[in-house]
Amino acid sequence: MVVEIPRWSNAKFEIDTKSQGNPIKQDIKKGEVRFVKNLFPHHGYIHNYGALSQTWEDVTDKNAELNLFGDNDPLDVCEIGSEILATGSIVRVKILGSIALIDDGELDWKVIAINVNDPLAQELFDIHDLYVKCPGLLETTRQWFKDYKVPDNKPENDFAFSGVYKDQKETMEIVSKCNGSWKKLVNCEVKGENLPVIENSTLVDSPGYIGDFNKFKLLNNDYKGEAEIPLEVDKSHFVSN
Repeated sequence: MVVEIPRWSNAKFEIDTKSQGNPIKQDIKKGEVRFVKNLFPHHGYIHNYGALSQTWEDVTDKNAELNLFGDNDPLDVCEIGSEILATGSIVRVKILGSIALIDDGELDWKVIAINVNDPLAQELFDIHDLYVKCPGLLETTRQWFKDYKVPDNKPENDFAFSGVYKDQKETMEIVSKCNGSWKKLVNCEVKGENLPVIENSTLVDSPGYIGDFNKFKLLNNDYKGEAEIPLEVDKSHFVSN
Protein backbone atom coordinates (compact mmCIF):
# COMPACT_ATOMS: atom_id res chain seq x y z
CA MET A 1 0.00 0.00 0.00
CA VAL A 2 1.17 3.53 -0.81
CA VAL A 3 -0.14 5.81 1.94
CA GLU A 4 -1.67 9.04 0.67
CA ILE A 5 -3.62 10.33 3.69
CA PRO A 6 -2.93 9.68 7.39
CA ARG A 7 -5.89 8.80 9.59
CA TRP A 8 -7.62 11.80 11.29
CA SER A 9 -6.26 14.30 8.74
CA ASN A 10 -8.36 16.42 6.36
CA ALA A 11 -6.23 17.26 3.32
CA LYS A 12 -7.15 15.14 0.30
CA PHE A 13 -3.80 13.91 -1.01
CA GLU A 14 -3.63 11.42 -3.86
CA ILE A 15 -1.26 9.93 -6.41
CA ASP A 16 -1.28 12.19 -9.46
CA THR A 17 -1.43 9.64 -12.28
CA LYS A 18 -1.37 12.36 -14.95
CA SER A 19 2.03 13.83 -13.96
CA GLN A 20 5.48 12.45 -14.65
CA GLY A 21 6.72 10.36 -11.75
CA ASN A 22 3.20 10.02 -10.28
CA PRO A 23 3.83 12.32 -7.28
CA ILE A 24 1.48 12.46 -4.31
CA LYS A 25 -0.20 15.88 -4.31
CA GLN A 26 -3.03 17.63 -2.54
CA ASP A 27 -5.92 17.35 -4.96
CA ILE A 28 -7.22 20.51 -6.64
CA LYS A 29 -10.73 20.98 -8.00
CA LYS A 30 -11.96 24.17 -9.67
CA GLY A 31 -8.76 25.91 -8.61
CA GLU A 32 -9.14 25.12 -4.91
CA VAL A 33 -7.23 22.59 -2.82
CA ARG A 34 -9.49 19.90 -1.45
CA PHE A 35 -10.23 18.86 2.11
CA VAL A 36 -12.55 16.32 3.68
CA LYS A 37 -14.64 17.89 6.41
CA ASN A 38 -15.12 16.47 9.89
CA LEU A 39 -18.19 14.28 10.24
CA PHE A 40 -19.04 14.23 13.95
CA PRO A 41 -17.67 12.45 15.94
CA HIS A 42 -14.79 11.82 13.50
CA HIS A 43 -11.92 14.06 12.42
CA GLY A 44 -11.09 13.90 8.71
CA TYR A 45 -10.43 10.46 7.28
CA ILE A 46 -11.30 7.65 9.69
CA HIS A 47 -8.63 5.26 8.35
CA ASN A 48 -5.19 5.53 6.83
CA TYR A 49 -6.00 5.94 3.15
CA GLY A 50 -3.97 5.09 0.09
CA ALA A 51 -3.67 2.91 -2.98
CA LEU A 52 -2.33 -0.39 -4.25
CA SER A 53 0.48 0.17 -6.73
CA GLN A 54 0.37 -1.65 -10.08
CA THR A 55 -3.42 -1.69 -10.09
CA TRP A 56 -5.83 0.32 -12.24
CA GLU A 57 -9.62 0.52 -12.40
CA ASP A 58 -10.10 0.50 -16.16
CA VAL A 59 -12.09 3.53 -17.28
CA THR A 60 -12.62 1.91 -20.71
CA ASP A 61 -14.02 -1.40 -19.42
CA LYS A 62 -17.69 -1.56 -18.42
CA ASN A 63 -18.64 -3.95 -15.64
CA ALA A 64 -21.36 -6.07 -17.24
CA GLU A 65 -23.14 -6.75 -13.94
CA LEU A 66 -23.18 -3.13 -12.74
CA ASN A 67 -23.09 -1.27 -16.08
CA LEU A 68 -20.34 0.96 -14.67
CA PHE A 69 -16.83 1.87 -15.83
CA GLY A 70 -13.79 2.00 -13.54
CA ASP A 71 -12.70 5.32 -12.02
CA ASN A 72 -9.32 5.57 -13.85
CA ASP A 73 -7.27 5.32 -10.63
CA PRO A 74 -5.35 2.69 -8.69
CA LEU A 75 -7.38 0.65 -6.20
CA ASP A 76 -8.07 2.61 -3.01
CA VAL A 77 -7.11 1.08 0.34
CA CYS A 78 -8.42 1.79 3.84
CA GLU A 79 -5.84 0.59 6.39
CA ILE A 80 -7.53 -0.02 9.75
CA GLY A 81 -4.53 -0.57 12.04
CA SER A 82 -3.72 1.38 15.19
CA GLU A 83 -0.70 3.31 13.86
CA ILE A 84 -1.15 6.61 12.03
CA LEU A 85 0.82 6.21 8.79
CA ALA A 86 2.63 9.10 7.12
CA THR A 87 1.96 10.27 3.58
CA GLY A 88 4.34 8.51 1.21
CA SER A 89 4.83 5.45 3.42
CA ILE A 90 5.06 2.06 1.69
CA VAL A 91 3.35 -0.50 3.93
CA ARG A 92 2.77 -4.22 3.47
CA VAL A 93 -0.87 -4.97 4.26
CA LYS A 94 -3.14 -7.97 4.69
CA ILE A 95 -6.23 -7.65 2.52
CA LEU A 96 -9.47 -8.51 4.33
CA GLY A 97 -12.28 -7.44 2.02
CA SER A 98 -13.76 -4.53 0.09
CA ILE A 99 -16.81 -2.41 -0.58
CA ALA A 100 -17.88 -0.92 -3.91
CA LEU A 101 -18.64 2.81 -3.92
CA ILE A 102 -20.32 4.48 -6.88
CA ASP A 103 -18.55 7.82 -7.21
CA ASP A 104 -19.77 10.27 -9.88
CA GLY A 105 -21.22 7.36 -11.82
CA GLU A 106 -18.00 5.31 -11.74
CA LEU A 107 -17.11 2.12 -9.91
CA ASP A 108 -14.72 2.94 -7.06
CA TRP A 109 -13.60 -0.02 -4.94
CA LYS A 110 -12.40 0.53 -1.38
CA VAL A 111 -10.16 -2.31 -0.19
CA ILE A 112 -10.19 -2.93 3.58
CA ALA A 113 -6.76 -3.99 4.84
CA ILE A 114 -4.48 -3.94 7.88
CA ASN A 115 -0.75 -3.35 8.30
CA VAL A 116 0.87 -6.79 8.65
CA ASN A 117 2.93 -5.44 11.56
CA ASP A 118 -0.15 -4.43 13.53
CA PRO A 119 -0.74 -6.86 16.44
CA LEU A 120 -4.37 -7.28 15.39
CA ALA A 121 -3.33 -8.56 11.96
CA GLN A 122 -2.59 -11.97 13.46
CA GLU A 123 -6.23 -12.26 14.55
CA LEU A 124 -7.85 -11.18 11.30
CA PHE A 125 -8.17 -13.54 8.33
CA ASP A 126 -11.24 -12.28 6.48
CA ILE A 127 -13.69 -9.38 6.45
CA HIS A 128 -16.11 -11.22 8.74
CA ASP A 129 -13.54 -11.32 11.56
CA LEU A 130 -13.93 -7.57 11.91
CA TYR A 131 -17.50 -7.94 13.14
CA VAL A 132 -16.11 -9.84 16.13
CA LYS A 133 -12.74 -8.17 16.72
CA CYS A 134 -13.71 -4.59 15.80
CA PRO A 135 -17.49 -4.28 16.30
CA GLY A 136 -18.91 -1.22 14.54
CA LEU A 137 -15.88 -0.62 12.30
CA LEU A 138 -17.40 -1.86 9.06
CA GLU A 139 -20.74 -0.19 9.71
CA THR A 140 -19.02 3.10 10.55
CA THR A 141 -16.80 2.85 7.47
CA ARG A 142 -19.80 2.33 5.19
CA GLN A 143 -21.68 5.23 6.81
CA TRP A 144 -18.66 7.54 6.50
CA PHE A 145 -18.28 6.85 2.79
CA LYS A 146 -22.00 7.41 2.35
CA ASP A 147 -21.95 10.80 4.07
CA TYR A 148 -18.53 12.39 3.63
CA LYS A 149 -19.57 14.65 0.73
CA VAL A 150 -22.79 15.85 2.39
CA PRO A 151 -21.10 18.79 4.22
CA ASP A 152 -20.09 20.06 0.75
CA ASN A 153 -23.78 20.21 -0.20
CA LYS A 154 -23.51 17.09 -2.34
CA PRO A 155 -25.85 14.09 -2.22
CA GLU A 156 -25.06 10.93 -0.30
CA ASN A 157 -22.90 8.40 -2.12
CA ASP A 158 -24.39 5.17 -3.41
CA PHE A 159 -22.94 1.68 -3.24
CA ALA A 160 -22.91 -1.21 -5.61
CA PHE A 161 -24.08 -4.60 -4.34
CA SER A 162 -26.34 -2.81 -1.80
CA GLY A 163 -23.29 -1.83 0.24
CA VAL A 164 -22.47 -5.44 1.15
CA TYR A 165 -18.79 -6.08 1.82
CA LYS A 166 -16.93 -8.54 -0.40
CA ASP A 167 -14.82 -11.13 1.41
CA GLN A 168 -11.07 -11.69 1.06
CA LYS A 169 -11.32 -14.20 -1.79
CA GLU A 170 -13.59 -11.98 -3.86
CA THR A 171 -11.41 -8.97 -3.15
CA MET A 172 -8.23 -10.75 -4.21
CA GLU A 173 -9.96 -11.51 -7.52
CA ILE A 174 -10.71 -7.78 -7.89
CA VAL A 175 -7.09 -6.91 -7.11
CA SER A 176 -5.87 -9.49 -9.64
CA LYS A 177 -8.20 -8.10 -12.32
CA CYS A 178 -7.03 -4.53 -11.66
CA ASN A 179 -3.41 -5.67 -11.80
CA GLY A 180 -4.16 -7.19 -15.21
CA SER A 181 -5.75 -3.90 -16.31
CA TRP A 182 -2.62 -2.03 -15.17
CA LYS A 183 -0.41 -4.38 -17.21
CA LYS A 184 -2.51 -3.69 -20.30
CA LEU A 185 -2.29 0.05 -19.61
CA VAL A 186 1.52 0.16 -19.31
CA ASN A 187 1.89 -2.03 -22.39
CA CYS A 188 -0.26 0.36 -24.46
CA GLU A 189 -3.01 -2.22 -24.95
CA VAL A 190 -5.70 0.24 -23.76
CA LYS A 191 -6.95 3.12 -25.89
CA GLY A 192 -8.82 6.14 -24.58
CA GLU A 193 -8.61 9.76 -23.50
CA ASN A 194 -7.20 11.15 -20.24
CA LEU A 195 -5.48 7.90 -19.29
CA PRO A 196 -2.69 7.79 -16.67
CA VAL A 197 0.83 8.46 -17.92
CA ILE A 198 2.89 5.33 -18.50
CA GLU A 199 6.38 6.88 -18.41
CA ASN A 200 8.42 4.97 -15.84
CA SER A 201 11.96 4.19 -14.71
CA THR A 202 11.50 0.56 -13.59
CA LEU A 203 9.63 -1.45 -16.25
CA VAL A 204 12.53 -1.94 -18.65
CA ASP A 205 10.56 -3.80 -21.33
CA SER A 206 7.54 -1.50 -21.32
CA PRO A 207 6.84 1.16 -24.00
CA GLY A 208 6.93 3.92 -21.38
CA TYR A 209 10.40 3.11 -19.99
CA ILE A 210 12.58 6.24 -20.08
CA GLY A 211 15.64 5.11 -18.12
CA ASP A 212 15.29 7.62 -15.31
CA PHE A 213 13.42 10.75 -14.37
CA ASN A 214 15.09 14.09 -13.92
CA LYS A 215 14.65 13.99 -10.15
CA PHE A 216 15.83 17.57 -9.72
CA LYS A 217 13.20 18.78 -12.16
CA LEU A 218 10.51 16.73 -10.44
CA LEU A 219 11.41 18.02 -6.98
CA ASN A 220 12.18 21.61 -7.95
CA ASN A 221 8.63 22.90 -8.06
CA ASP A 222 6.53 25.43 -6.18
CA TYR A 223 4.96 22.93 -3.77
CA LYS A 224 4.69 24.52 -0.33
CA GLY A 225 3.28 21.60 1.65
CA GLU A 226 -0.21 21.01 2.93
CA ALA A 227 -2.48 24.02 2.56
CA GLU A 228 -3.80 25.72 5.68
CA ILE A 229 -7.06 24.16 6.82
CA PRO A 230 -9.96 26.65 6.53
CA LEU A 231 -12.19 27.15 9.57
CA GLU A 232 -15.11 25.68 7.68
CA VAL A 233 -13.18 22.42 7.32
CA ASP A 234 -11.82 22.27 10.85
CA LYS A 235 -15.21 22.43 12.59
CA SER A 236 -17.49 19.43 13.12
CA HIS A 237 -20.36 18.78 10.73
CA PHE A 238 -23.49 16.91 11.71
CA VAL A 239 -25.37 14.67 9.29
CA SER A 240 -28.83 13.35 10.12
CA ASN A 241 -29.60 9.82 8.98
